[in-house]
Amino acid sequence: MNRYLETNPEFWTGRKSGKKLYLHEKVQCINIERESLPKKSKKSFTLLSYACDEGVKRNQGRIGAFDGPEAIRKALAKLPNHLKKSTSLIDAGTLECIDGKLENIQTHLAEKVVQLLQQGTFPILLGGGHDIAYGHYNGIKNHLGKDKTIGVINFDAHFDLRSNKTGNNSGTPFFQIAENCKKDNSTFKYLCLGIRKDANDKVLFKTANDLGVTYIENTKFKTHYAKLVVQVVLDFIREVDCIYVTIDLDGFSSAYASGVSAPSPMGFSPDIVLETLQMIIDSKKLISLDIAEMNPKYDRDHQTAKLAASLIHFVMHQI
Repeated sequence: MNRYLETNPEFWTGRKSGKKLYLHEKVQCINIERESLPKKSKKSFTLLSYACDEGVKRNQGRIGAFDGPEAIRKALAKLPNHLKKSTSLIDAGTLECIDGKLENIQTHLAEKVVQLLQQGTFPILLGGGHDIAYGHYNGIKNHLGKDKTIGVINFDAHFDLRSNKTGNNSGTPFFQIAENCKKDNSTFKYLCLGIRKDANDKVLFKTANDLGVTYIENTKFKTHYAKLVVQVVLDFIREVDCIYVTIDLDGFSSAYASGVSAPSPMGFSPDIVLETLQMIIDSKKLISLDIAEMNPKYDRDHQTAKLAASLIHFVMHQI
């Protein structure tokens, strides 16, 4: 059984100012199955949690991502609020996968993403395994229709282009998206930043090349190669109508992100990610964002949760 849970406002805690100086004092918790989002806001951001590690389990990873959204929320709550008074921050609750039926929760997630986009908010999804991407993308596509080209930009060590012939998992979402694009004759546009050769076999590289995937390996996804990164990203942005960004925390070096399913010291650093996100935001094409693979079971001093929260904080305050 998959279920939707409204967030208890008491989960948002931190230093009290009485002046909304912190995000826990700014956020509104809304049950989106009973209420609509505020219409008076000029701009709004809506958090939706995807508590699911079934995809990670199927992909033989370290389970624990089910508790990822709560860890990110706790870290985000304590951060300072620099949003305008007219900007709304909404916590729209959590979708929980508690029966192992991954495909059902992905469908449920897509429906909720459509609902949020229709109400004019910017969705920020908290994961959960990277299987979040399949439901998230479908929600965006169902909202926009086939006429708009969606560009997927994935910050990740892995292509996540494994075949789903034996079922969906956290390693299959972009293969599934590509297959669906073939079926409905829509364009599959996928840019992956931070790919590691020690994390993807030859078959995955062949699949990526066959599908026309654009990627930058982690050896070049660094500030030292900023000129290359800028050129690749800007070229990709020009070819699409809108952009969906997904950040897999296991793409970062474990020096920054130990709390993930598949950690490695060979990942990228936050500085190049922030610079790239700024480019994407400046394009005015970013439509939605998610953070995947947060696993608090293996986090050191909540470092990975703080990283995820700071990335979200950055995006919200730059849009």
